[in-house]
Amino acid sequence: MASKKKEIALQITIGNQEHWEEMLSSKGLMVVDVYQAWCGPCKTVVSLFRKIKNELGDDLLHFAVAEADSVDALENYRGKCEPTFLFYAGGELVAIVRGANAPLLQKTILNQLIAEKKVLDQGAKREVIKDEALFTKEEEEEEEEENAIMIHAEDELVPPKKSCTVAIIKPDAVAHGKTNEIIMKIQEAGFEILANEERTMTESEARDFYQHRAREEKFEELIQFMSSGPCHVLIISKSRDDEDVIPAWREFIGPTDVEIAKKEKPESLRAQYGTEVLFNAVHGSDNREQASRELAFFFPNFRKIDKTTEALHNRNLERTLALIRPEILKEKKDEILQKIREAGFSIAMQKEVMLTEEQVQEFYREHTDKDYYPALLQHMISGPVLALALVKEHAVEHWRRILGPANLAEAINKAPNSFRAEFSPKESAINQFHGSTSQEEAEIELSFFFPVEYTLATIKPDALAEHQDEILEKIQSAGFTISQVKETCLNRDMAEEFYKEHRGKPFFEQLVNYMCQGPCLMMILSKENAVEEWRKLMGPTNPAEAQTTVPESLRSKFAKSILQNAVHGSSNKTHAMEKIQFIFGDIDLEQERISQEKQMDYILPEEE
Repeated sequence: MASKKKEIALQITIGNQEHWEEMLSSKGLMVVDVYQAWCGPCKTVVSLFRKIKNELGDDLLHFAVAEADSVDALENYRGKCEPTFLFYAGGELVAIVRGANAPLLQKTILNQLIAEKKVLDQGAKREVIKDEALFTKEEEEEEEEENAIMIHAEDELVPPKKSCTVAIIKPDAVAHGKTNEIIMKIQEAGFEILANEERTMTESEARDFYQHRAREEKFEELIQFMSSGPCHVLIISKSRDDEDVIPAWREFIGPTDVEIAKKEKPESLRAQYGTEVLFNAVHGSDNREQASRELAFFFPNFRKIDKTTEALHNRNLERTLALIRPEILKEKKDEILQKIREAGFSIAMQKEVMLTEEQVQEFYREHTDKDYYPALLQHMISGPVLALALVKEHAVEHWRRILGPANLAEAINKAPNSFRAEFSPKESAINQFHGSTSQEEAEIELSFFFPVEYTLATIKPDALAEHQDEILEKIQSAGFTISQVKETCLNRDMAEEFYKEHRGKPFFEQLVNYMCQGPCLMMILSKENAVEEWRKLMGPTNPAEAQTTVPESLRSKFAKSILQNAVHGSSNKTHAMEKIQFIFGDIDLEQERISQEKQMDYILPEEE
């Protein structure tokens, strides 16, 4: 009982708004642990606070706990999953520490206590700060307005976040070999799996994850079970952006008690795969707040990636297909490309290709009955065509405008500065350019010349720690879609298998050791011509060569050495699919679309 009294004496409880206002009038420095009802105060820092209090013995230092839902002034802290510590002095907010960061908390307490003593003893000015979560409604609106202006200036309006939750396939189901079967049922039920990571929780991690159930009778049994073997941790969502995945998932998995699930929801996952309350096969978040906390627990980088993706995808950018036909390509190519760039277009992809009669017929199938088609066909197969994926705001409309009329005589008379008027030979019966007529047509035509591929990309341990956000932004800016993402720590066996192509080479051991030194980020990237495009974005394996030949590449900017070269990528489509399967297991990557591609893979040495 003595230890309980000591704990109560250490931290006062602020139970309502009246208590809060009393706290503001207290003399000295008050450190307030703001917590949520579902997780309770942060217990891990109590011993630190007691140690500091005992060592300093200072009557000006006080500690408190406050439940956000019980105090009106803390309204905007409700639902936050991260521990928050507010420092008050003289009724004013003077510091904030988010997260149970013991060294930072200790440093902040000591610094703020010294500062407050200077205020009280020497009349120094108290440095007051503002936390955006405590703004008044009017201040929030002002802030939102300012942010909207700033965001709009950067053209990165972020839409509401898609509803996501954590799903866990528990150790019992994994041990019985049911993982793939359960994943298949999840996908068949219309859930999207955004991430899938195999993970064995330590006892400490299991305790932190289930801290909200610490008072339950079988808590210790739950901890032992959840740390007994590997589980699969998923991020799941629904296809519609406005659909709340949490209630849908809880309905799908069924009641916690397996016997009740079998009677009331026999089609649920727990009814089919669970054996008893603890061994009930799967886990689901109870509510939005818990889902947010669990996402942060297992996938701390997920929202960063998600936000980057949302922001970059929401620009008013369009893509369109541009074709430069054979007659002018050889002599005018460089001049035309320069003018395209001067017009404000980015060239995301380009490819010179010799088309067959069948390909021309497929591409221009709506024109085959026109009088001009035979001449067009002969022209299109007479030499290489340059296909370009152009990116710009309202790209379709802009490209068609600078092309000018399709009829050459009309282009020369009505739009003499247009591309068709300027570059098409006067004696030619066919104009020398093609442009998509709509966004929908552009995407279809782009997929004809640049079929979608998938490749595996890795941000290596040191680059993940130091340059993750910058690399992710460059990936998105280059037009890649991050189809799947998984942060993982490779063990030695996994690293050796991942780099098996290099087994026996002098650098193999060093490479394996390096890749095991910390977490890396595994991604499936999708894009037209993804394998080659990702290799171009990475740059040469040697960063010195990258800095000379491709200064804007990722390795030029972020690599430290040939070994620590920031990123990894598959060398060809075959290797890409092998590596994707190794890291992510059997997942549907639109194999049918990929199998339609007839072009040969150029086998290049696998990147180290």
